[in-house]
Amino acid sequence: MKTIRFTFIAALAFAACAVAAHAEPLTLTFSHGTPTTHPEHLAALKFARRVEERTQGQIRFEIFPAGQLGSENEVLEKVRLGALDMAASTQNYLIKYEKAFAVITMPYVFDNYEHAHRVLDGPAMTWLAPLAKKQGFVMLSNWEWGFRNLTNNQRPINQPGDVRGLRIRVPPVLGLEATMQALGAQISKIGFNELPLALSQGMVDGQENPLNVIYFFKLHEAQKHLALTRHVYYNQVHLMSAKSWARLTPAQQTIVREESKAAGDGARKAIIAEEDELIAKMAAAGVKVTRPDPRPFRAMMEPAHQKIKLLAGEENVRKFLNMVEDERRP
Repeated sequence: MKTIRFTFIAALAFAACAVAAHAEPLTLTFSHGTPTTHPEHLAALKFARRVEERTQGQIRFEIFPAGQLGSENEVLEKVRLGALDMAASTQNYLIKYEKAFAVITMPYVFDNYEHAHRVLDGPAMTWLAPLAKKQGFVMLSNWEWGFRNLTNNQRPINQPGDVRGLRIRVPPVLGLEATMQALGAQISKIGFNELPLALSQGMVDGQENPLNVIYFFKLHEAQKHLALTRHVYYNQVHLMSAKSWARLTPAQQTIVREESKAAGDGARKAIIAEEDELIAKMAAAGVKVTRPDPRPFRAMMEPAHQKIKLLAGEENVRKFLNMVEDERRP
């Protein structure tokens, strides 16, 4: 009887494995806004390939780069509703769902990339991920966007006073608006898709973005000056719809998280490693590059910090700045 019973259990196990092996694969949609030449797209391809390999083809991805499925606001709303499965988006777009995310855009709080990564991968992730989950988003891991820098067509920027009066395009993000206003710039909120034309026609004097955005979206082609102000660190987060997440088995969830982290780490290394090369390429194309001392810029940021406090909440800002200080290294 024991032999028959064990044989029956083994047969059931074999049948279950056979069903799983022949089950229809789960195809998930993955949207991001960068062009196919950008390191983030290469990271997305690596992530998709590794997940498919490790799940033996049971999870596959359709990747839609370069904003094919809409603006980041539109894409995130689709992810929240479960109409899209996954996105890589800069973390500021989560502010509309949870005000605490506004703390990430505080100017001049991080000493360098390593400092920003320690905070955002560690205590900030522990704090913010559950808040995102309540809004329908699973934060898989942090990827990279980079420190933001300032370009313009009027003059080199070596000190804060050089920014005063410049017409600078910024995204509709309070932290960025407040940063440029604290330096005396005139703010323009032209859409990103219209920005290259606006720069070439002189509708604005300049804009601010990470180096990889300035280069890969060819914004430098319409600008004379690049100042490495590094005024705000911008994080990109790899997100999944909570509804789509619930469709995965625990084992599949583990694989997705692990490969998201691995792909994000690779994107970080690639983006940071190529910054000097991108600066050299833009300089070779005729862009004049300056490296202003950040200390006088940082000294002017209190008005920006106060505006972010009003949006994010004073307690959230205090909590975040404590994390920043705790992760600071001598």
